[in-house]
Amino acid sequence: MSETPQRSRATHEPERPDNRARAEIDLAALRANVRALRARVAPSGARVMGVVKADAYGHGAVPCARAALDAGAAWLGTATPYEALALRAAGIDAPVLCWLWTPGGPFRAAVDADVDIAVSGLWALDEVVAAARAAGRPARIQLKADTGLGRNGCLAGDWPRLVGEALKAQADGDVRVTGLWSHFACADEPGHPSIDAQLTRFHDMLQYAEKAGVEPEVRHMANSPATLTLPETHFDLVRTGVAMYGISPSPELGTPADFGLRPVMRLSADVASVKQAPQGLGISYGHHYVTDRETTLALVPLGYADGVPRHASGRGPVLLGGAVRTVAGRVAMDQFVLDLGDDTVEPGARAVLFGPGDDGEPTAEDWARAAGTIAYEIVTRVGARVPRVHLHERG
Repeated sequence: MSETPQRSRATHEPERPDNRARAEIDLAALRANVRALRARVAPSGARVMGVVKADAYGHGAVPCARAALDAGAAWLGTATPYEALALRAAGIDAPVLCWLWTPGGPFRAAVDADVDIAVSGLWALDEVVAAARAAGRPARIQLKADTGLGRNGCLAGDWPRLVGEALKAQADGDVRVTGLWSHFACADEPGHPSIDAQLTRFHDMLQYAEKAGVEPEVRHMANSPATLTLPETHFDLVRTGVAMYGISPSPELGTPADFGLRPVMRLSADVASVKQAPQGLGISYGHHYVTDRETTLALVPLGYADGVPRHASGRGPVLLGGAVRTVAGRVAMDQFVLDLGDDTVEPGARAVLFGPGDDGEPTAEDWARAAGTIAYEIVTRVGARVPRVHLHERG
């Protein structure tokens, strides 16, 4: 009785990584941005926190955290506790603040890792105290005030109780209140009345806490736009997120160059195919684009699964073959098409979606306008299957 032949299965990894696309991360530019931000806040004596949440806004948290610290950032900031713990696992021992917690989160691990834990309400304080007792060491906590953003943070009416309970926990040896902080709602809108209202409320809440006995290591409120335009908000520390990556927090405030910043990410892909197409050929799903003459089509192997916004279908700009083209038709999950007209390129030619703009390529802000969003989203949404290539890792 003969045996049925079995198909062999490949068990080895590919000989080389996926090179169809890449997000090049210029760490030299990031370090220069941190130095520029430090110089901007130097007159107030504030230090810089490099915010590396969301995988450093899509740029790669650990390499960017190290580069920011190399350039003089004094703190790091994350949203989720697992982001903070990943920094510790990578051997980064700089001060880290983590601010987005839910009940049952890894409070004990954060206490053990010496992560500063943001506390916005009594439930969080209770969990921190329990974790500190289990760890046998005090937890570092920072009390967050909701001065008008209406998200996380303690409202003014609840502030006295939170401050009182935190001071009691500190007297019991369970916590150390290391910071008092808040966050702006509209700092990227110059002249918005909420800015002064929030700043005034923060001063009032600071005064209450400090009179009650809180002696914070740091007080902070300024995000990137406030860092760039509102020196009166700098306090002891500024939290620079998108500005550290060379993106202006708002076109109304100025371009990156206006603030001495340089975009850090360049997103590109190698053209997968090139073909001559007849007049009247529908392109991509829905045929929202139809060729109006004989033309050359180039296929770019990036799509909305990689973070290319589908809302930019028919509008997204791409540098290819020495000219900026516009996405022809819909962006699909894995690919989109460019109509080159009378031009042509070879398969493998490099299509640049965005970068600093030095070579005439579009910027993340150009894609934000095309998609009706903000540049924060454009860089942050670049997907995990696009390799990050970190350049200039040694400063």
